[in-house]
Amino acid sequence: MAEAGNEFERRPDPDALLALADREKRGKLRVFLGAAPGVGKTYAMLARARALAADGVDLVIGLVETHGRGETEALAEGLETLPRRKIDYRGRTLEEFDIDAALARHPALILVDELAHSNAPESRHPKRWQDVEELLDSGVDVWTALNIQHLESLADVVARITGVAVRETVPDRVLQDAAEVVLVDVTPDELLQRLNEGKVYVPDMARRAVQHFFTARNLTALRELALRRTAERVDDQMVDYLRQSAIEGPWATSERLLVCVGGDDLSEYVVRAGARLATGLNAPWIALHVERAGEEEQDAERLRRVDDALRLAERLGADVERVVGHDLAGETLRFARRENITQIVVGRSHAGLLARLRRRSLTDEIVRRSDDIAVQVITESRANVAEGARPRKARSAHGEFWRGLGATLASVAFAILVAWPLDVWLRLPNLGMIFLASVVFCALAAGVWSAVAASILSFFAFDFFFVEPRYQFSISQAHEFLSLLVYTFVAIVTGSLAGRVREQSRAMRARAEAAQSLFEFSRELSSAASLDEVLWAAAVHAQKALDAKCVALLVPKDGELTISAAWPPIDRLDAKEEAAARWAYERGEPAGLRSGTLPNIRFEFRPLTTSRGVMAVIGLEPKAAPETPSAQSERMLTAILEQTAIAIDRSLLAGESVRVAALEESEKLRTTLLASLSHDLRTPLASITGAVTSLRQLGDRLADTDRLDLLASIEEEAARLSRFIVNLLDMSRIESGALAPRRELVDVGDAVRSAMERSRKEFPDLKVSASLAPDLPAIRGDAGLLGQIVFNLLDNAHKYGGGQASVYARRDGDDLLLTVTDEGLGVKPADLERIFEKFYRGGRVDGRKAGAGLGLSICRGLVEAMGGTVVAQSPAIRRKGTRIVLRFPIPPQPRRGAVA
Repeated sequence: MAEAGNEFERRPDPDALLALADREKRGKLRVFLGAAPGVGKTYAMLARARALAADGVDLVIGLVETHGRGETEALAEGLETLPRRKIDYRGRTLEEFDIDAALARHPALILVDELAHSNAPESRHPKRWQDVEELLDSGVDVWTALNIQHLESLADVVARITGVAVRETVPDRVLQDAAEVVLVDVTPDELLQRLNEGKVYVPDMARRAVQHFFTARNLTALRELALRRTAERVDDQMVDYLRQSAIEGPWATSERLLVCVGGDDLSEYVVRAGARLATGLNAPWIALHVERAGEEEQDAERLRRVDDALRLAERLGADVERVVGHDLAGETLRFARRENITQIVVGRSHAGLLARLRRRSLTDEIVRRSDDIAVQVITESRANVAEGARPRKARSAHGEFWRGLGATLASVAFAILVAWPLDVWLRLPNLGMIFLASVVFCALAAGVWSAVAASILSFFAFDFFFVEPRYQFSISQAHEFLSLLVYTFVAIVTGSLAGRVREQSRAMRARAEAAQSLFEFSRELSSAASLDEVLWAAAVHAQKALDAKCVALLVPKDGELTISAAWPPIDRLDAKEEAAARWAYERGEPAGLRSGTLPNIRFEFRPLTTSRGVMAVIGLEPKAAPETPSAQSERMLTAILEQTAIAIDRSLLAGESVRVAALEESEKLRTTLLASLSHDLRTPLASITGAVTSLRQLGDRLADTDRLDLLASIEEEAARLSRFIVNLLDMSRIESGALAPRRELVDVGDAVRSAMERSRKEFPDLKVSASLAPDLPAIRGDAGLLGQIVFNLLDNAHKYGGGQASVYARRDGDDLLLTVTDEGLGVKPADLERIFEKFYRGGRVDGRKAGAGLGLSICRGLVEAMGGTVVAQSPAIRRKGTRIVLRFPIPPQPRRGAVA
């Protein structure tokens, strides 16, 4: 038992095995990593490629940048090279990697140099690493080269070390997901010597590089970064191997990091610092943004910075979370304890005096209240140095600032103009109330900062104009000074509260409008029955809610995306837009505007993902294309997509339920038909076969009476078999719509008498009585079909009616009433309507199930084809027998002597 328990504990990690299985489906990526340009990454990659090509491996060069180095160009000679794609851009011809040609060629291995390169604007992906991702997803192995400074999480560190901002970056997950990282390393002295020899750059460029980037200090620091990152990658590979092989320890630490993201300029640096710390500790990390309740939608610029920081964290491998609460520090610590966080990374900026007076520093609160969690504080000065330049200034809303300033000046000036005549004429002692009203007005019109400014300005205005000595900034009485201070304090507090109420009211109004909009949308979806109606509702509502053109594309059975709904209406998409929509559908990720795939087109395409996978694609073309959408727009779009996906699921389920019900009914009918065929065909055939066998084998030895009985049995069973086949044919004619009865005047009495005569021959043991009114009018119809109806009813009476039946016909108003009544046990009241269904043989009180259950169903079809109605009754007085009641409309009767 102990051995079994140990064996269970040492089983491979399921998550590690699943990750391994996912990697096996993709191509393998090998990254040749270097500390700086010129260390020989491309040379090492080509040297290994030539060795593989000599062994017969199918490899091609997708793109290699030799930078004019002869040794590198010599290695590339003789290897198959794909032609580059030429792009005309602003009068220049750019040559880029042709990903479509690479996918069409689909080699076993392809070499794609310069992983961090930015593609030309007309390319499918803005970055070359995204081209490599697509190649890997298609199953092609890729070799590439990368310098350490292009890693996303190290870009700010390299900028601080070298003073050069790195603009082209690669997400860290690309390196983490690589199957192998090959470090190409040379010492700084050797690299400088190569630079001086002209093996890296041409002489002019080499001199400038030595003066700026290529210094011994910079190269040593970059080399350390490359060595450390490669060592961390090797450690990760070892841990993966241990988990997959169920080898005991040592394991990675159990550290979990939480990075607090705010709306200031420090956020991106805090995110990068948290990513580096998490990588160094080999620990998972979460980027958290806590919004103060009631203030979610106040500052568009702040929201943009928050969204940018969270997107950066997601690219660097973090899980992104948003929380809403009043106590920001408390919500942060509650989240940290719930997620078992061991370290919190938070930034501290140099807040102004007003900000410190308004509220306590979030950083100080977290440090003070986090007794059991370590807190690492990132300061603003470090962030400024790390960015290698001045902090990014917010694109402040200048219009709103000037409006607030204007409101402050205008309200205080108006208060002076109102208070001046009141002071002259009435000598009021409480003129400060007028200035307090101006403060409240500023708070409601322009916000908190305008109210505070109005409070301070009112202090000086009141002192200058209404406090002795007047027209100078001085106060003669101590109590007046105290009154002014109290007034200013009350004005600031009142203005702050009023401004806060205004801001919260605006946020609540925005949320109420969004909630009302989503409610109306959900109500529209609830009434949408088909998939097209769902997509039309989504397109119209998205256009109204997001102020953007919306198009919904559906994938029909032929597999091509087609426009199912568009508002405002559009006819077609161009080739690039169709390619982006196809990408979003096939990959299940955004494409087009503001995405990593074809970002220069006008539409942003989002997949509609249901429980069945991606079922449709929604495209949005905003009137103005900002760098990133607002948080409110993103939340609204997400809600619309989720509700639309749920409605699509519901619509598909409803359609499937109808199809399943139809299949069940069809299966039921098929089973019943087979059962009827097995009985109603086999029984007469068995009788006929037995009689024929007796006649053939015994022949003349049979008595004449026996021979006649056998022949009569053959005749009777053949007639029975013929009736069954006729019933099946009649039912198929009725259901296919092929039945077209004649519209002639029919004598009902003749048709009834003909059917009774036929029934006497077929059912000699059935006693039939008739009561036909002498003045029966003619009806429009088919005499043959009417006789077939009456005969089928008499056949039903013969099976269930106890050997007796009666036929009754008379005029009933504008209808002709025809009934056939038997003397059997009757039909259960609940089954009076069901006995007209195909193959239904239940409902009889005695439980008998003779026949195939087609006779009454055929009767209803024939009667309705002739314009009549049929119902079944079970007489309530005698509680015995069944009455079938037929009604036919009586047409205008021709006059005597007229030709019908």
